[in-house]
Amino acid sequence: MTTQQVLQALSTVQEPDLKKDLVTLNMIRDVRVEGSNVFFTVVLTTPACPLKEKIRKDCEEAIHQINPDVVVNINMTAEVTSILKSAVMPDVKNIIAVASGKGGVGKSTVTANLAIALAQTGARVGLVDADIFGPSMPIMFGIEHEVPAMEEVNGKPSIIPIEQYGVKIMSMGLIPQAKQGAVVWRGPMASKALMQFLGDTYWGELDYLLVDMPPGTSDIHLTLAQAVSVTGAIIVTTPQKVALADAQKGLAMFQQGTINIPVLGVVENMAYFTPAELPQNKYYIFGRDGGKVMAERYNVPFLGEIPLVQGIREAGDIGRPIIAQGEEESPTYIAFKQLAENLARQVAIRNASLPQTQRVEIKV
Repeated sequence: MTTQQVLQALSTVQEPDLKKDLVTLNMIRDVRVEGSNVFFTVVLTTPACPLKEKIRKDCEEAIHQINPDVVVNINMTAEVTSILKSAVMPDVKNIIAVASGKGGVGKSTVTANLAIALAQTGARVGLVDADIFGPSMPIMFGIEHEVPAMEEVNGKPSIIPIEQYGVKIMSMGLIPQAKQGAVVWRGPMASKALMQFLGDTYWGELDYLLVDMPPGTSDIHLTLAQAVSVTGAIIVTTPQKVALADAQKGLAMFQQGTINIPVLGVVENMAYFTPAELPQNKYYIFGRDGGKVMAERYNVPFLGEIPLVQGIREAGDIGRPIIAQGEEESPTYIAFKQLAENLARQVAIRNASLPQTQRVEIKV
């Protein structure tokens, strides 16, 4: 076979999500032929790609249709896609807001486990705890006694985030003054703190920066939309009607014309209760499929459902989120792993089909 024949064969292989062939998408690299061996690299759009083995198999079949006798050697790697161009955070590829309409739906728990699940795939992940008045990430990550260092980076004094479980974290709960008591600030002060977490923190190169938003629709949400170009938002809700009503308001906020941040999908937390002694049983305590129905109504992806399991709460309380405990056969581990894969897919699809989100300009 020739190199050109290899490329011609691979031009028939379609990326399942992006609906274009691998050659056109520049996902095929380093093609070479040595005797009866064919070598090439497939560059996936995310290390969390759940279709990795399908793409590998499709490539092998395409080559063997031309010459069934060659040995196909495929190196699978990944480069997270990005269309983000930000002077504030130049080395961050994707900024993702995690929001909810109301408190108490487990948004921060979902964010913490999602961040770790993405990091476990090999992605570079950061997490901003933007709930200035009620920060919870230091406890969930077991770093409440840590204090971020200050260092000069590229001639600029910078905050160095705390790293835990492969995730870089910045939170008001890590600031010594805030640890001493309640933060009693007006909105502009909270917004200024978020700006420091974004622009004055040295994040380095990141594939995903998750921003755990406070409940509701507030100054913090507008500040984020003004400060940076947000790749997209995900909405966390529980199935019951009262939570869905508020979640719909949060979703609608991102879709407003003045904000216009793509909604990457809906996550239904506490979707069903599974007792430890009956792991195959599901009891729909708060109702069923509320998040899924909301996603369909607003024509946005449904990213997954997370069960109501005592172990999730216990893991957060001891500072080791359940996804970090490595119980790969547990329903909760599988649920968060699938959530990470689904989110990564939606980010790749969004970056391939939509332009960069424009920062909000507030006219007074």
